[in-house]
Amino acid sequence: MSMSAIRILIVDDEPDVHEFLGYNLSRAGYTVYNAYNGKQALSLALEIKPHLMLLDVMMPEMDGMETCRELKRMPELNSVVIAFLSARSEDYTQIAGLDSGADDYIPKPVRPDLLISRVKALLRRNPENQTPSHTLIAGDLVVDRSRYLIQKNGQKFLLPKKEFELLFLLVSKPNRVLTREEIFVAVWGNNVVVGDRTIDVHIRRLREKIGLHNIKTIKGIGYKYEV
Repeated sequence: MSMSAIRILIVDDEPDVHEFLGYNLSRAGYTVYNAYNGKQALSLALEIKPHLMLLDVMMPEMDGMETCRELKRMPELNSVVIAFLSARSEDYTQIAGLDSGADDYIPKPVRPDLLISRVKALLRRNPENQTPSHTLIAGDLVVDRSRYLIQKNGQKFLLPKKEFELLFLLVSKPNRVLTREEIFVAVWGNNVVVGDRTIDVHIRRLREKIGLHNIKTIKGIGYKYEV
């Protein structure tokens, strides 16, 4: 997964913190979103499905501890990696943060190089960021990346590269809705200009060639491979 496809949600009530973190994370290539309290963070997280959340402890509306606990109760967000980022460095605060379900605790202030290093380490904990295995199996479908070969009910299919990469991407994240932007970045890359209907055409071809009715259209958002 390219860095620009990785979404990081910064949750803090201080604009200066957003400016500092957002600048350094964007410069490192990540896509950054901002929320200024816990309630706003939960609503935005459901919308964008972040890979990592940097969460302040002391905030109005809903503090970081409560926000973390609420997020961990949401099945659709259970893969989000959470790191508390707070000026409060007492041991009991760190322990309380980790007990609430966070993966790490980063004290403020933090140097830019250390911030990026910790973020990279944290993202490796998210299974969605790991490189998929060469062969994926979903029911009667086998997707073999080492040979660019598809098998369904024993029948073999050889696909053009982009169609194969698109199918591999969808099957590697079963039941997860992938936005059109995510698909464009992962399959075609940031620097390639393609038409708005390109993904739709490739999806139609996959359905026609292999009979993949598992590929579901999520109107106005993107696609998912349903198992």
